[in-house]
Amino acid sequence: MNFQQLRSVRVTVQSGFNLTEVATILCTSQPGVSRQIRELEEELGVDIFVRAGKRLTGLTPPGAALLPIVERMLLDAENLKRAGEDFASRIDGRLTVAATHSQARYALPHVVRDFRALFPLVSLHLHQGSPKQVAEMLLTGEADIGVATEALALYPQLVTLPCYRWTHSIVVPPGHPLLAHGEAVTLEQLAQYPIITYNLGYTGRSHIDDAFARANLQPNVVLTAMDADVIKTYVELGMGVGIIASIALDAERDTQLRMLDARHLFEINLTRLAIRRGTWLRRYTYSFIETFAPTLTREVVERAVNVLQVVD
Repeated sequence: MNFQQLRSVRVTVQSGFNLTEVATILCTSQPGVSRQIRELEEELGVDIFVRAGKRLTGLTPPGAALLPIVERMLLDAENLKRAGEDFASRIDGRLTVAATHSQARYALPHVVRDFRALFPLVSLHLHQGSPKQVAEMLLTGEADIGVATEALALYPQLVTLPCYRWTHSIVVPPGHPLLAHGEAVTLEQLAQYPIITYNLGYTGRSHIDDAFARANLQPNVVLTAMDADVIKTYVELGMGVGIIASIALDAERDTQLRMLDARHLFEINLTRLAIRRGTWLRRYTYSFIETFAPTLTREVVERAVNVLQVVD
């Protein structure tokens, strides 16, 4: 048994059982991948994959049971390498952060700048995606840290930590009738206009829907997007009233928009940072986390991880 065999199994599952794609990812040949898998199956005495001719079509019941063990063994190997680099006092390496658009565009820029100043030899990679995609990147090991408001807390394989709370704002063009109500605008008044806001599952959208539902109101949502900048663009065109995260407002750039505080209308949102449970964190990873959320010191993070492991 060797790690190349284990990697072949993991990547085969991640690639939807496409051995051509697996061979490309692992920089080997398709027959080489097939041989690695077959040798492992022979050593274990069970078939890991269901076959249709020469094609792999899924996991067998034993394969489904063995996959979490394969994942743990590969994670432990990665942790061993990271731990060795840390104890060797190396300050170079790679850090991958997955975040939603709002976090990447508005919350992370200063964090990234300060981190790069502290660790110039660390290669920093930023991936954007939906909250679900952020979680999946963490689970597959593609990302080391995930930042999002929705979804992360739903995955037991992740350790999630609270970072900061934020509210929504209403954005309208200058002269819009809602501006006459000021900060006293109501859901009933808001529901009279076409609304442009986030896609389902993004940036506190659930709190927006819940608020209208509790008031027995049906908002006229005419356009949704994952990107606050897209929402603001269509509000500027007069297509509707925008509901966005307050952090997505930029006074210098959004000169053609006016803002109304909506914290009295929609529940406060909580942005979370997540890491994959069982992952060894390099020292610079703790530093990035604390730069993003000063309350999340290394001691706090380690304590949260240990508590969750004991509970499990």
